[in-house]
Order: sequence, then C-alpha cells, then structure tokens
Amino acid sequence: MIGYVYERVARSPFVTMTAVATCDQVIFNYIESIGGVAVMTGDQHERASDRCAEALLKLEKINKTKFDIVVMVQGDEPMTHPDMIAEALQPMLDDDEVKVVNLLGCIKDHVEFEDRNCIKVVCDLKLNALYFSREPIPTRCKVADIPMGKQVCIIPFRRDFLIEYTELAPTPLEVAESVDMMRILEHGLKVRMAKTMHNTQAVDTPDDLRRVEELMGKISF
Repeated sequence: MIGYVYERVARSPFVTMTAVATCDQVIFNYIESIGGVAVMTGDQHERASDRCAEALLKLEKINKTKFDIVVMVQGDEPMTHPDMIAEALQPMLDDDEVKVVNLLGCIKDHVEFEDRNCIKVVCDLKLNALYFSREPIPTRCKVADIPMGKQVCIIPFRRDFLIEYTELAPTPLEVAESVDMMRILEHGLKVRMAKTMHNTQAVDTPDDLRRVEELMGKISF
C-alpha cells in the first residue's frame, strides 16, 4: 500500500522529490528495493508532521538544498490521485499567507460519519478549519445544507512553517483527538482546507481495505 501511495504521489508534476519517512526497517528496505527514496527517522514521534519535519531536514542535508513546500501524504491513503496534490497546493499558490492546507473530502453516509477513524472537520466561510474531531461533527441532527466534511491526509506545509510546527508545544485537544492539525488551531494559527473532487477512502481497518479494493476496481488512474 505504501508503495502504491509513493508511486501515485511521484506522478504529480508539482513534486520534485518523493520520499518515504519511516522508523520501520522493513518499510525502508521495501522502498529502496523499488528504487524509491526512504528516510529513516526516530521512533519517538507521536505525530506524522513531526516525523515529516525530521525527514525534511535530513533530505535537505543530504541534497544540500532547501525546499519551499513539503506535501505530507500519509501511507494509508492508497486512493491518492496525482491531481489531488495540485488541489491541495492551489491555496498556497493563490495566497502567500496560507501556511498549511488539508484536503477536504465529502462524508458519504451515516456509517462514515460515525466512524472514529474518519476525521471530521468543520470550517468557517473562508474554508479555514474550525475544529477536527473523531466524533460526529458538526451535529447528528438533520439540518439542511450543513456540509459534512472529512480530512484527507494530503497536507502541504510551507517549509519554515513545518519547522515551526515542531517547535510548538503539543496541546490537549491534539492529544485527545490524536489529530496533528489541532496543535496548529490551539496555538491560534490557521489551517486552510481545499475541497477535492476525487472520491477517497483511507485504510485503517480490514473492512476499509476491502472497501478500497472494491472502489479502486471501478476507477482508473
């Protein structure tokens, strides 16, 4: 699955380098075996964003360069389409003040809405995130025209903001929800959301895997 995500991301014309950050030797060896770039990180990270930052600094040192934007794509998103990278990057290309973006997907049904592995998000009228939760939000009540959105873990950071993220103290709601982005919101900073036109499903359970295999059999990349 990680190899599939790697290959999908590498197809994006916006990406100059694709690398897998991991603390697992099996994953590291696998990525190298397919000719990919793998970065071994420490095993102390609770959040993917912190691991991503460590890998970024190692890659910059190895390549003697400095990147502008880092797109973090989690390895449990096998339905990642190369065009989703462009969707996530567009707010940054349009506005220099945007420091971090998350893709925003649609919640399709009640089962997904109640699923704790689906991270729900509510936004303001400018598509800035207000809150991320594993609980059903904004409400279980049926209200017309109230959107139900989910976080899709394709997350561009401006390089310096990713480093700043690692210097922020972890926050209570970040820990309670186990969601990286809550650290940003709790420190009073903004997370811009960008709608994706692609249907996507993360893999957190065996049932998710079966669902994704069925969905991927109906689409072409």
